[in-house]
Amino acid sequence: MPNTLYDKLWNEHHIKTLDSGESLIYIDRQYLHEVTSPQAFEGLSKKGLLPWRLGANIATPDHNVPTERGGSFTVENISDDISKIQVVELDKNCNKFGIKQFDITSANQGIVHVIGPELGYTLPGMTIVCGDSHTSTHGAFGCLAMGIGTSEVEHVLATQTLKVSKLLNMKVIFEGTPQRGVSSKDIVLFLIGEIGTAGGNGHAIEFSGSYIESISMEARMTICNMAIEAGAKVGLIATDKTTMDYVKEHSPLSVDDLALAQKHWNNLFSDKEAIFDKEIVIDISQIKPQVTWGTSPEMVVDYDAGLPELSLQTEANKKNIELAKNYMGIKEGEKLTDLEFDRVFIGSCTNSRIEDLREAASVIKGRIVSEKITEAIVVPGSGMVKAQAEAEGLDKIFKDAGFIWRDPGCSMCLGMNPDQLKPYERCASTSNRNFEGRQGNLGRTHLMSPVMAAHTAINGAIGDLS
Repeated sequence: MPNTLYDKLWNEHHIKTLDSGESLIYIDRQYLHEVTSPQAFEGLSKKGLLPWRLGANIATPDHNVPTERGGSFTVENISDDISKIQVVELDKNCNKFGIKQFDITSANQGIVHVIGPELGYTLPGMTIVCGDSHTSTHGAFGCLAMGIGTSEVEHVLATQTLKVSKLLNMKVIFEGTPQRGVSSKDIVLFLIGEIGTAGGNGHAIEFSGSYIESISMEARMTICNMAIEAGAKVGLIATDKTTMDYVKEHSPLSVDDLALAQKHWNNLFSDKEAIFDKEIVIDISQIKPQVTWGTSPEMVVDYDAGLPELSLQTEANKKNIELAKNYMGIKEGEKLTDLEFDRVFIGSCTNSRIEDLREAASVIKGRIVSEKITEAIVVPGSGMVKAQAEAEGLDKIFKDAGFIWRDPGCSMCLGMNPDQLKPYERCASTSNRNFEGRQGNLGRTHLMSPVMAAHTAINGAIGDLS
């Protein structure tokens, strides 16, 4: 019987169907960070349990870490008490249980969804979990990757299994060639605008088509990263030469082991006759750069388009649109191009990889951040990305333009570290969520690509893409 890629991965890892109708599946890799792991480790200790398969777990602090650290920084230098406790507890628990961690002093510390692939821990065909919703990022490698809750983190630590219900299959086909200045971030934001944040509920979304085949692993990770914003628990892409080339470059496996594994990895695609529960085809050649205007990723439009007019909306939509506009400080009849920005943030697990920084730097080179911008920061996703960017001179391009060059971490993606918006500040952000207060109390977040964020930094507003 023809199977989808998701079905193949599910069948390979399925252990048994439980009386509840849920299933128990085997988990190959668990990523851990400081926010969702303390209670899980506490649960192991209280029950007298040890991790079932120690080497399957990799940890790093990312959410709470300050991104202005310098070479002599240690965990004791974290000023916020709660943040310090969480990072200290991660250190203690990893040392206690013998889990490999790239701690705050490590050259390889970074955002968990960035370091996993670049250090070779994410491999095709794996089931991967983390106590973080954007674990779907790893699906770019032909993995079944999903975010889980704290109690599930404990369960996976103790048993190397997860209790979960099987998802339906959804296929999104991106065809065509993108316009100048349009990136994978624009493509996935457009999709979310089309189907809504509930469009993928209960589904695993497989992304395919000529556009997907043409793009890098970094771009694929951006798209799978935001599958969760379309309502899906899982986003994934079939393996191909691009996947294999990336894995060969980053994996510590031997040449012989890689050759043996590739025989299996070559089958990580949906069979030609496989049936999907939903299927969407999008011509990406018509898509312009996308920018969110409201308080949900689905509130997104072309960067130069008008915003939804209340008079043209159904009664059901009017309230949400009015609330979003009020929160964002947008007057009826205004466009995105009418708004002035205070802050610019280039980073997050969505857009902090070397390709993202190169694209932003290509816009910024030889130019200066607008006087209207209070602060513009660039936060590499990992120590490796930071080092590579500095070797290429990208840090100098950013600093010469007036950007602040930071150390790795989740940073301004969410208000759990010092990088936060002040009330009513408007931010051009390459992150993945624009919920109320996400980047700081009463902060106003507009999601966009690194290219668009760079243009916004130079202009102080959205508009001129020259």
